[in-house]
Amino acid sequence: MEKQSTQPICGQEALQLLNCVAESPFDQEKCVRFLQSLRECVLSMKVKKFSIPSQDHDSEGAASATKRPS
Repeated sequence: MEKQSTQPICGQEALQLLNCVAESPFDQEKCVRFLQSLRECVLSMKVKKFSIPSQDHDSEGAASATKRPS
């Protein structure tokens, strides 16, 4: 069975923000820029909710987002 390599909605922006807050030393201004980028993506893609699948599902840690109805 082939694995899909689809990118989660706003996944790159979320990942950049999470990695930024994990960095040491913490650069708040940089992280705020990533936060703004994530917010812009959420608004443009009409994301309603993010979720991280539990480990008992057949996933490789990919997060997902639910879009608001148009």
